[in-house]
Formats: sequence, structure tokens, C-alpha cells
Amino acid sequence: MSGGVDSSVAALLLSKEDYDLSAVFMRNWDTRDESGTDKGCEWEKDWEDVQRVCKKLDIPVSMIDLSKEYWNRVFEPSLRQWELGISPNTDVWCNKEIKFGALLERLPSSSSMSPWFATGHYARKSWSSSHDQPPRPQLTRPADRHKDQTYYLSSISESGLRRALFPLSELPKPEVRELARKYDLHNADRPDSVGICFVGEKAKFRNFLSGYIPSNAGPIIDQETGKVLGQHNGLWNYTIGERSRLAGMPVRMSVSRKDLETNTVYVVPGTYVTHSPLFPPFRS
Repeated sequence: MSGGVDSSVAALLLSKEDYDLSAVFMRNWDTRDESGTDKGCEWEKDWEDVQRVCKKLDIPVSMIDLSKEYWNRVFEPSLRQWELGISPNTDVWCNKEIKFGALLERLPSSSSMSPWFATGHYARKSWSSSHDQPPRPQLTRPADRHKDQTYYLSSISESGLRRALFPLSELPKPEVRELARKYDLHNADRPDSVGICFVGEKAKFRNFLSGYIPSNAGPIIDQETGKVLGQHNGLWNYTIGERSRLAGMPVRMSVSRKDLETNTVYVVPGTYVTHSPLFPPFRS
């Protein structure tokens, strides 16, 4: 459980069924590594919310510290990608390496049976059918396509998916919040998380990474005209497709390409989609 409404309602739904339930909270980032103090630790508020929900649902809960595993298996590999100018997806890596990796390795199991592992993800699981092969788990899209999180689960192992339960698979997000209100869960209206777990707010992301990756200045060039429009402090500050944040431009400029050899960021007017060869202009 994360402290958010999705994992809380997933626990609520399972508590209404015949499961021997226990909850677990992952501590993936130790703020003391950054500040030398426990003050301002984002995980503490999440842990408090998880404990409050579990107390209301009468579910035992424990915290597992996976900060070392997260550092070694997600954060350091991500840093190496950012240094190369590549934008890694830490959520995909976290699900693969931590939630369905290190955490499952820590959970108790027996030689005859491993426990189910439920999360608050919006996803479905089905099973393949074959006369000559044993059934295999398949990751499929949930009922709420707007909240579809199968992309973020796409790299988890088959053994991890085999153990997974997705109680929210058939529910739209508004109904999840309504259930939380109906059963008086205190976090029913808690905003969805949109930051990276080791940074928090997205706006702090570049400042955070600057503490790990040295500046490496280079030009920002208009891909259509070849004109130098500005300077950047490192390719890792930019992701292809996003707004370039160039001041003083008459139109929006979007990042179209990053050249690792010349340390150059290329931009185009408008949106990247309208210029990308992957999305040719529509012709009637």
C-alpha cells in the first residue's frame, strides 16, 4: 500500500472477501541520505496514511525498507541513463525491480504455495488457454482506459504477474473514490501522485538531479532553420516531445532530437507529434 486512495480501496475490496490479508508499505527512498535528518521525509506521511487505513479495515501492516535496493536497482541505473541524455522511465523500473522484484523476494512463501500479491494498479490479468500448454498469465487493459497503467507494469516478470491481483481492474476512478467515501476512508479525496518517488514534486526534478550530474552546456538549435536559439545545461534536462521552455519565442518550441555526440538539443515549432516521422501528416 502507498497511502493513496487506489491501494486503500484495493485493500478494502479484498477485506470483503475470504482472504487472509496483511498489508505492506515500501520505503523506497531515505531522505536522510539527502539532508542528514528525518525532517521533511515524504514517506512518513504516506506511512501514516497506510496505518490509518489498515487500522480502520482491521488489517495488519508492516513497513519494509527497500531504499538500498531502490538505489542500486533503479536510481543508479537511471542516473547513468540521464548522463547519456536518455530519459529513463523510473516507474517502469520500480515496478519491475522493486515492487514485483525486491519486495516479492522479501515476502514470505513456502515451497508449496506463494501468497497472492495485490496492488492498486489499474490493470487486468487473464490466463492463456492451450490444450497442450499450462496456462500463462497475461497483462491486459482495465475497464478505466483513462487510468490504464499496463504500460508501467509491462516489464514485470511472468512469475510476478502470476501472483498479482488487481482488485481495481473493473472500476473507474470516480467509483473508487466513491467507495472510499462510502466506507469513510480518510484519504478518499487525496490527490493522485504525479511526482517521482525520490523527488516528490515534478518541478523540483531538475534541481534534484543537478546534485548528482554535473552541468554540460551545449546549444539549442532550431531543427528547421539551423539557427542557435539558446543554451542548455545538460541533455538530461530535456525529453523528446516536451516543451523546450525557451523564453522569448513567438511560438511554442518542442524538443525533437538530442544529439549525444555534439551535445545538442534540437527543437521544432509547435508539437513534436506534428514533425515526427512516426506521425506523418493526415491526408484525406
